[in-house]
Amino acid sequence: MLIIINSVVYTGAMEIDTRARRAQILAAAAELFARRGFHGVSIGELGASVGLTGPALYRHFAGKEALLAEILLDISARLHDEGFRRAAAAEDPLGALLEWHISFALDHPALIVVHERELENVPEAPRREIRRLQRAYVEEWVRVARERWPRPEDEARAAVHAVFGLLNSTPHSAGELDRADMARLLRRMAEAALLAGAAARPDADAGDLGG
Repeated sequence: MLIIINSVVYTGAMEIDTRARRAQILAAAAELFARRGFHGVSIGELGASVGLTGPALYRHFAGKEALLAEILLDISARLHDEGFRRAAAAEDPLGALLEWHISFALDHPALIVVHERELENVPEAPRREIRRLQRAYVEEWVRVARERWPRPEDEARAAVHAVFGLLNSTPHSAGELDRADMARLLRRMAEAALLAGAAARPDADAGDLGG
């Protein structure tokens, strides 16, 4: 029985070590892909960034495409799942979505760059799932924005995409201000962008988003 227990403990530790190693590889790959682009980084360089040889990296991922797919699937799922959770729990769903996306963009600039730039390098099957998650996330923003300020759906969707462009500019715009000031600035700008046009409609509430 002792041998079995020890074996279980050992297996659990190995699984934790493997997960930690994969997370380390994903984080290092995101930084490299953000700086140099997917095609500008070799398997050998990816391995070296975490102290592995290129061939050793294949024990964790089938190749560069599989590694990129996991990065983008993880980003898309995190934005989607946490965004939906926060919007559902908040008295101010639009404010909750803004706070979540701004926080993510400021804390993970490399992931934002890869998310914006590298989708076409992902194999077809995971790319479809990434696009599904991204579309669902956008549509949640559209739904919540239209609840705040009624407007045509296509106009609201265009406004949401414009706001994403603003918020996802943080890898280039952040740094001049400290994090708290930058977060407040981004929120004010995003609120103004979402309100633009809708405020001119007679049935729109021209008040701000609060917070």
